[in-house]
Amino acid sequence: MTYTNEYRRLISLGMPVMATQIGIIAVSFADTAMVGAYGVDQLAAAAFVNSMFMVPMVMLIGFASGITPLVGALYGRSDNLGAGRMLRAGLQVNTWLAIVMTLLMATVYFFLDRFGQPEELLPLIREYYLIILASMLPMAVFNCAQQTSNAVNDTATPMWIILSANLLNILGNWLLIFGKCGFPEMGLNGAGISTLVSRWLCAIVILTVFSTTRRYRPYKEGALDSTPVVGMRRKVWAMSWPIMIQSGIECGIWTLGAVVTGWFGKIQLAAYQVINTISQLGFMIYMSFGIAVSVRAANFTGTRDMDKVRHTTLAGLHLNLVLAALASLLFVFFGKALIHFFSPDEEVIANALLLLPPLVLYQFGDAIQLTFANGLKGTGNARPFLWVALVAYIIIGVPALFWLAVGHGLGNLGVYYSFSFALFSAAVMLYLFFRNTIRNFKLKSL
Repeated sequence: MTYTNEYRRLISLGMPVMATQIGIIAVSFADTAMVGAYGVDQLAAAAFVNSMFMVPMVMLIGFASGITPLVGALYGRSDNLGAGRMLRAGLQVNTWLAIVMTLLMATVYFFLDRFGQPEELLPLIREYYLIILASMLPMAVFNCAQQTSNAVNDTATPMWIILSANLLNILGNWLLIFGKCGFPEMGLNGAGISTLVSRWLCAIVILTVFSTTRRYRPYKEGALDSTPVVGMRRKVWAMSWPIMIQSGIECGIWTLGAVVTGWFGKIQLAAYQVINTISQLGFMIYMSFGIAVSVRAANFTGTRDMDKVRHTTLAGLHLNLVLAALASLLFVFFGKALIHFFSPDEEVIANALLLLPPLVLYQFGDAIQLTFANGLKGTGNARPFLWVALVAYIIIGVPALFWLAVGHGLGNLGVYYSFSFALFSAAVMLYLFFRNTIRNFKLKSL
């Protein structure tokens, strides 16, 4: 293997994923811009609700990603029947988990007035919250199916589904937020309904593709036969739950940041939402090539070739570091224009500009930790994710957040600087765990 060849393979796998992620970012940008144009109160309410749901949504995404190494290893061994059965087991477990998460978030609804948010925002928060709540189940189903597609080296099918749904979502935003073409003017709720419809369509379409197209015919027998998959469900759970916990805790830092920011007023909260939306440009792109690394690492793990696992992970790291540099330059030179795009309010703009330096600071930590997290995931070793969550995010990240934001009175600026403490700590830990995993695999094979 040469790095040049591996770059090409990762780019081939990663580009459709990146196009998918850019489509998701486009919808997020459109949501934020349209809601921000409608009103500051609506933008602040959306910031709070989206931050509340960020944790369970990311946990569901993290859980679904656990199926990638399982299906990917079977694909690497050309076990199509097993891959189909693993998909069935994954869909069952992901559906059950989504139902549990929905019930938990429904309980949180009754305590929304306990989070210290501005009183005038609560009516907006409550209505929007219920709409987003109804979108968790279809999102979980689609996530599982998407990760299966990725594992069998088909990253293009999910891309086309998501991009099509995103166009529908943006159109729905325009029609329902502002009441265009005879539709009712629903403001923030219109954005929520548009998101809900697009997520259900994504789940329905990808399941239809799996059951009807030639590309997925080799896996159909295993997915639909009557063979019990209890053991496979256990494998899915054992692989996925540590990743889910780590993802949830990592994302919980951003949700905690939104709650703490809300203590400093709606202007800081609205600015926090704007910068969070902009920050997705970096995160989603790093994640795209991280997913490609995970797929390649899983395929090589299936054939027990750990040298290639290491090689593809380092190639992915090179690509993500270059992308981190490009994202940083984008934020430095075009950050102000991006902020203006999301909100016309001068106070929000002024506050958001202060958050650009810490946003640039953590890009490299984010790129490194995402690469090694996906390389480690591809090996099938999920246990280290719990230690990363405990040390990097809870022991280091949370105290840093309160120390800077509250202790030093920096508000959302302190929140954003604290993210670097957590992400760089996670990057170091994940690198060490990845290195040790490769070494242990080699020792066992001797």
